[in-house]
Amino acid sequence: MGVSVGDFVTVTNPGPDKAERTFERIIGNSAALESVLDQVEQVAPTDSTVLIEGETGTGKELIAHAIHNASQRCGRAFIKLNCAAIPLDLLESELFGHEKGAFTGAIAQKVGRFEMADKGTLFLDEVGDIPSALQPKLLRILQEQEFERLGSGRTHKVDVRLVAATNRDLMKMVARGQFRSDLYYRLNVFPIILPALRERREDIPALVAHFVKMFSRRMGKQVDTVPPETMAAFQWYSWPGNIRELQNLVERAVILSQDGVLPNPLQKKQTELMIPGLHHTRTFHSSVTLEDSDRALILETLEQAGWIVGGPRGAAARLGLKRTTLLAKMRRMGISRPIHQEGTDGLGIAPETIQREDAQL
Repeated sequence: MGVSVGDFVTVTNPGPDKAERTFERIIGNSAALESVLDQVEQVAPTDSTVLIEGETGTGKELIAHAIHNASQRCGRAFIKLNCAAIPLDLLESELFGHEKGAFTGAIAQKVGRFEMADKGTLFLDEVGDIPSALQPKLLRILQEQEFERLGSGRTHKVDVRLVAATNRDLMKMVARGQFRSDLYYRLNVFPIILPALRERREDIPALVAHFVKMFSRRMGKQVDTVPPETMAAFQWYSWPGNIRELQNLVERAVILSQDGVLPNPLQKKQTELMIPGLHHTRTFHSSVTLEDSDRALILETLEQAGWIVGGPRGAAARLGLKRTTLLAKMRRMGISRPIHQEGTDGLGIAPETIQREDAQL
């Protein structure tokens, strides 16, 4: 028996009706995701600048939308610009606009994104790619809420809430002189760090079910079952491309699906990117449940880590989980240290040891 797509539902952050509408496109209920959504609820009602940091494909634009939707500016314009997608010589015009004749090819007046976002929210994605020459102008508009279009001496006042995002380490860029420190501190008023998908693996089944339903509906195909070996492969993969990669692979799997069963779309090279330490091939059987697969994975990882749970070389780090999350899973699954391992250095994992560790948190 495989896992039924209907076994998983789209899970959003619980709360009042407005919160549910705000987070309706955000899938999952892991502790890492709940922490992010709590921060969104805290900062959204303010006009403070937000800096969303995270790897490519973690959903930074989705979080920016959630901040806007939960703010007093909801209903006003939400304008977005990917700073890395605009040629450097055109980026200033895109941000601030220009007057007719301001430069060769400027055959008409252009309104920039800041002006378009007046009274609303401007989302600047990949803000770390803004060139040094433009950074002082961006700092000025954030501080003074005023600017001039290219080719004009007239100052325009705006009321814009800025949400910026980056997958780059801006602090390191500041240290290398590639990013202005004053601009960084102005952007970093309220940082939100999005977890990578490997840090919220418990959300993967719900995400898979969501994407399966979405693409099945679009393609007019009926996909009802995710085999346990396919779901286990999804949960073990390291997902360097995060949610965007998962979405694309589920789309591929739906295209390839037959008889209502979702195949495993992960290729041989991709399976080599499984959790560190898992290098040999596993054999799955249709009777294996997802929890059985999880238990086998945890046991093998613990053995490889010498039954050390925490630390940089412990089982939790190898699995991409928090130490407390792994301990909770072990307690639920009845996993305890073998007798011959008692006395081994590391974080204890016998039931009584787990209880002592939890009491210290």
